[in-house]
Amino acid sequence: MSGAEEAGGGGPAAGPAGAVPAGVGVGVVAGPGAAAGQAAAAAAAAALGEAAGPGLPDEAGLAGARQLQLQEAAGDPDAPPKKRLRAAEAAEAAAAAAAAGSGKLEERLYSVLCCTVCLDLPKASVYQCTNGHLMCAGCFIHLLADARLKEEQATCPNCRCEISKSLCCRNLAVEKAVSELPSECGFCLCQFPRSLLERHQKEECQDRVTQCKYKRIGCPWHGPFHELTVHEAACAHPTKTGNELMEILDEMDQSHRKEMQLYNSIFSLLSFEKIGYTEVQFRPYRTDDFITRLYYETPRFTVLNQTWVLKARVNDSERNPNLSCKRTLSFQLLLKSKVTAPLECSFLLLKGPYDDVRISPVIYHFVFTNESNETDYVPLPIIDSVECNKLLAAKNINLRLFLFQIQK
Repeated sequence: MSGAEEAGGGGPAAGPAGAVPAGVGVGVVAGPGAAAGQAAAAAAAAALGEAAGPGLPDEAGLAGARQLQLQEAAGDPDAPPKKRLRAAEAAEAAAAAAAAGSGKLEERLYSVLCCTVCLDLPKASVYQCTNGHLMCAGCFIHLLADARLKEEQATCPNCRCEISKSLCCRNLAVEKAVSELPSECGFCLCQFPRSLLERHQKEECQDRVTQCKYKRIGCPWHGPFHELTVHEAACAHPTKTGNELMEILDEMDQSHRKEMQLYNSIFSLLSFEKIGYTEVQFRPYRTDDFITRLYYETPRFTVLNQTWVLKARVNDSERNPNLSCKRTLSFQLLLKSKVTAPLECSFLLLKGPYDDVRISPVIYHFVFTNESNETDYVPLPIIDSVECNKLLAAKNINLRLFLFQIQK
């Protein structure tokens, strides 16, 4: 057997000149000093093949080796400047790719955890139907209120199963997961967990909108917090004359007088001899019209030795209040018992002891007689339409009525 056959190990016969069968190594005569280099090259090639994994092309292994070289060059101070620059660019590209991957995950979580009605992430409580579809608190209350106005059973927008406060429950796991998702600050555009965003925007953000400390003497400045110190140092209002400040203070006093007038009226009413209050429960009913309308009425109750009834209506009984985003409630007080003399009263409605609806106190006056025994419909002073939806979504509306009889 020849030397060539010994080197080939008795393999298949060679093909045309210069051709090497796949998988067959080519023996190269090398000196003793090159043996270690050939062994290291073989080990590196084997490592790259293992990194590429079975079934992957060799290009993946080469790309991994190239990335490894760039990382080593970035940390090597003796590497050429161009090589270090390319290594830094490669590191930035890798960081951007990692950030893009995490962003895609967040977007997928947004689509999974969002409200099925408004398609936005819930800001507070999260409710779910019996099939697990999620609704934020505002949309859940709005669905119940719309169903009450249309005299229908409220249903889930996804699966059309029945929903109500007794059938639906809160999903605390989703609430906690949403609170940990990143959200962008509206001032500095930085990302923060949603649970920390409110505190950051109110107390920590250097770009949050703030007011000058001299606003009490008329300074109208609004600007970012980091400019507040510079503005206050240059603010011209502290140097104004007394006459200029008096004009500003007069305008402020007028607004404060309106607030104080309400509180003084309440305090004066509390000094009356005959004062009565009771808890009232408005129950929903329907009119007998061809197109029925929703209204509320209380059972008869007794206050100040007289029998009374309260009625309420939505959006002043407009035809389709469910098509309007703005919702209001108005009420009237009816005297059901007979009186021998005119009965002059002041009255107001406030929220009940177990409700969370926000109502601003407004005092109304009326003189009741046998001929004029009911007031006009007056607005129930609810803060906004969201609070009105809370009342409409409830099974009954529970409020507290105060009556003050004016003695002559």
